[in-house]
Amino acid sequence: MEIDTTKPVMVTGATGYVAGRLMQRLLEEGLTVHAAVRNPDDNEKLKYLNAIAEKTPGVIRYFQADLLQPGSYAEAMDGCSVVFHTASPFTTDVRDPQKELIEPAQFGTRNVLETVNEIDSVRRVVLTSSCAAIYGDNADLEQTPNGVFTEDIWNTSSSLDHQAYSYSKTLAEQEAWKIVNAQNRWDLVTINPSLVVGAGINPFATSESFNILRQFGNGAMKPGVPNIGIGLVDVREVAEAHLRAAFTPQANGRYIVSGHNTTFPEMADALKPRFGNDYPLPKRTLPKWLVWLTGPMVNKAMTRPFVARNVDKPFRADNSRSRKELGIEYRPMEESVNEFFRQLVDHGLIRK
Repeated sequence: MEIDTTKPVMVTGATGYVAGRLMQRLLEEGLTVHAAVRNPDDNEKLKYLNAIAEKTPGVIRYFQADLLQPGSYAEAMDGCSVVFHTASPFTTDVRDPQKELIEPAQFGTRNVLETVNEIDSVRRVVLTSSCAAIYGDNADLEQTPNGVFTEDIWNTSSSLDHQAYSYSKTLAEQEAWKIVNAQNRWDLVTINPSLVVGAGINPFATSESFNILRQFGNGAMKPGVPNIGIGLVDVREVAEAHLRAAFTPQANGRYIVSGHNTTFPEMADALKPRFGNDYPLPKRTLPKWLVWLTGPMVNKAMTRPFVARNVDKPFRADNSRSRKELGIEYRPMEESVNEFFRQLVDHGLIRK
């Protein structure tokens, strides 16, 4: 991997959870990073990035941009060789999935990539997609050729009414491939992580990952957790995958970035040796019939179709492309979840 530091790169959603660690890696490599944010004058929100910039050889330049405003990324993108498009909402607690998930993900991707078409300096786009664009429910695993999710598979089970977040990521990535295939000047690489965990540069970032870990420690899941299979990956590996996807010439297509095939009970067990005495971690695995009966009353995302298609069903993904072609080495799951939990404790987001 050879990194050309003579040309700047651009990052959308630069203050986000994954983007924060990506910004750190880019700055460590001495790059000039054009950070596209909603408000370049919000020093409070930018302080975590500024603190990293002070300690690294790279430089940050801030630009104002809006996902849904056509052309608003043109100034930030001008002269850049690589565009990292990370900006997209990750939440399941929405009132209007179309407005809060679909439009920012799909229309935002279209807005950014249509601007790429107009900026001659851009040679590659690295898109933060998701394993959610590969599958919607764990039950989808039963339809895969070898009982494992690979980059060749697309999510066909999600919709606006079922797994709307997964649907938004699928539409956004499909939009990206449609746009790149209509031209031949720049290429596209997508990073498809599973659930991202691990300490971020901003302990107060807004991501569903933070909500899940908080519920493990604040008593919300004290009675128990459902046996749901899930993929897990450290945020630092996701950032490294973005960097290598940008500057490895032969990188191409989609890359599943997922370190571990695990479950919610296994995540809880990983936390118990260090935190089990002081925090109300989940004590048992809930039977499926009980989750089906009470889930919708506890969590509106835990619908009965979701329970039927995910509880007591495994997640298995093949991460071999990311290991072989990008050289990603995955740290132990226990390290990632414990460091993440400790960060939330240290900043008062989980209390004894």
